[in-house]
Amino acid sequence: MILRSASGGRPSVGEVRKGAAQPGVRSVGRPALAMHGCATMQSLAPRIRVALATAFLACAGLASAADAAPAPSRALQLEDMFRFRRVSDPQVSPDGRQVVFVVTEVVKEENRTNADLWLVAADGSGTPRKLTHSPKHDRNPRWSPDGRWIAFESTRDGTPQIFLLPVAGGEPRKVTTLFTGASQPRWSPDGRTLAFVSSVYPEFSSRPFAESDRLNREKGEAQEKSKVKARVVDQLLFRHWDSWVEGQRQHVFVVAVNADGAAIGQPRDVTPGENDGVPNSMTFSEGDDFVFSPDGKEIVTALPPLPTREQAWTTNYDVWSINLTTGERRNLTEGNRAADNAPRFSPDGRYLAYRAQAVPGFEADRWQIWVLDRTNGQRRSLTANWDRSVGNFCWTPNGAALLVEAEEQAIGPIFRVDVTSGAVAPVVTGGVNTGMSLAADGRWFAFLHQEMTQPPEVARLDLGQTVAKPLTQMNAALLEPIAFTPPESVTVQGAGGTPVQMWIVKPPHFDPARKYPLVFWVHGGPQGAWTNAWSTRWNAQIWAAQGYVLALPNPRGSTGFGQQFTNEISRDWGGKVFEDLKACLTFMQQQSYIDATRMAAAGASYGGFMMNYFQGHLPGVFRCIVNHDGVYNFNTMYTTTDELWFDEYEHGLPWTDPEFEKFSPHRFAAAWSTPMLVVHGELDFRCPVSEGLAAFTTLQRKGVRSKLLLFPDEGHWVLKPQNSELWHKTVFSWLGDYLKTN
Repeated sequence: MILRSASGGRPSVGEVRKGAAQPGVRSVGRPALAMHGCATMQSLAPRIRVALATAFLACAGLASAADAAPAPSRALQLEDMFRFRRVSDPQVSPDGRQVVFVVTEVVKEENRTNADLWLVAADGSGTPRKLTHSPKHDRNPRWSPDGRWIAFESTRDGTPQIFLLPVAGGEPRKVTTLFTGASQPRWSPDGRTLAFVSSVYPEFSSRPFAESDRLNREKGEAQEKSKVKARVVDQLLFRHWDSWVEGQRQHVFVVAVNADGAAIGQPRDVTPGENDGVPNSMTFSEGDDFVFSPDGKEIVTALPPLPTREQAWTTNYDVWSINLTTGERRNLTEGNRAADNAPRFSPDGRYLAYRAQAVPGFEADRWQIWVLDRTNGQRRSLTANWDRSVGNFCWTPNGAALLVEAEEQAIGPIFRVDVTSGAVAPVVTGGVNTGMSLAADGRWFAFLHQEMTQPPEVARLDLGQTVAKPLTQMNAALLEPIAFTPPESVTVQGAGGTPVQMWIVKPPHFDPARKYPLVFWVHGGPQGAWTNAWSTRWNAQIWAAQGYVLALPNPRGSTGFGQQFTNEISRDWGGKVFEDLKACLTFMQQQSYIDATRMAAAGASYGGFMMNYFQGHLPGVFRCIVNHDGVYNFNTMYTTTDELWFDEYEHGLPWTDPEFEKFSPHRFAAAWSTPMLVVHGELDFRCPVSEGLAAFTTLQRKGVRSKLLLFPDEGHWVLKPQNSELWHKTVFSWLGDYLKTN
């Protein structure tokens, strides 16, 4: 995996479709949501378009708020991006009366973020209330089954640990004190046990807890104090994403808790040994990676491959059951050599649903939901006939259906999948909708809704209703004066006449009589997509606010358009996908409001690769290019990256595949002539910094105007607030030098 983003979609050829938020009805921070009871998949796309417009009209509260609000007057500013609150992880209380969620705020002057727990009434009454006030990170809230406690992880004392917050009032109570920290708290069904994850040294994991914790401490402190920082490794995956793997493994622990929220006895490692107890790659994680059985006797988890020399080039994750009394482990998906994860028990415990891929080594294969009958061992794919890749999902309380998040046509709907028939019906459409938390009675669920013009907020939908109710408006006051232009969706004929969807984002106060510079984005992945979603990093609205029209194409390889469309980029990184992108660029050049003499291109990860590929294949087309974390040389990329399965599936092996280098940008460096800003993080172990240095060296040696922005403390993404500020200012200054006119 190079870079992930949400997925997108494709209207009929030649159609121009407005985004969810419409001019004149944008509410003060409230989401525009479209909800459906049932529909065939064939009828989904037109119903999305109709319902988005009517959702505002049907909900008097939203419509009246929009009517009363003053007209937005100013463009989005960079400083606004650091003021927006980032809402995440809604969790419905067991009695269905409240929702706890996380709010992350930027403390730019200290170059950090802070996360706290908040609480809101589930009926939307009252004002959200802040529950924790730590200057560090409080996150991952989970209600106890009786609703008396909220377990969460916090870094308030340094290393992450598990705390319990009494809902009736009072200070959080610390449950764990592991030297190696604790995260991801999960309750047993009876509320007497907490499970959590800790990264431990596996050689000590079979010893009694007190001894293993002491040995973990001694080894960790010795490494920290040592003046020698050299590392000796004897197998791959010794570094991952932005961190060195220092011999630790993520293990699942359990600890008993009493009615007063105190730990009883000592934690117990239930996944001892050399293996990780949960997925060690975000590619194969979908939220809750481990779960208690309804009777509390087992934990079922997704285990990555054993840490052998093959772990860097296999995707064979399996779902395992662990008996909490005997410690016995059983591989429940041994027959599948591809990835399995995200186990979810049916309410009665008879069935176990999980996600599975079918193609070994291919991380972007379609995720299907499989259901295992634990009484007889029979299993079946519930979504075999649905050509979409499943994300997060949950059972309804009666066990008759699953609620499923999936990418679909440039948005992120929520669907209902019937367990008996496999029939799929949309429940929530419009924008991107994630983070479902279903009420215990199964009558409603909370979720996060976002759009390109709307940061994520918590909403609720009562099943059977057609309009969702916003529960939070954490950014309403900040959004009110800002003028956004809703995204437009167009469809262009790509290579071979294949429809290719593209978003267009115009500057605020857009004047169709004027001509604007164009900035042409290429997304990462490459199996990802641009969707109608908010972003804190590549935010189309803040770029458009600089006076540019943004084009966000979803060419071959993009997700949410069917698996065949996704598959067609593998072994063809500069082939049909390049033709798709050229077709989208030509479409934009033909628009009356585009100044085709003032165009730039920008992309990160795979998008950065394409910036390097543009250099060798589209000379003179763009005035300048922005290349973030882009691949320059397929050979050096393969031999320095972390997850080899990705490169091997996409390109083959450099010593056996004669066409391994076919699309490698370094082969076309003789044609490089366009001014380029190269951006890279020195902690990027996915697309290592040598790729950025090589591109910059090539440009300098050829005398092409170029600039290098290097972050020694960032990985594949620029995350620290002050670094993000510098990134934006440097990028916008670079674009301004070439695209602005007097």
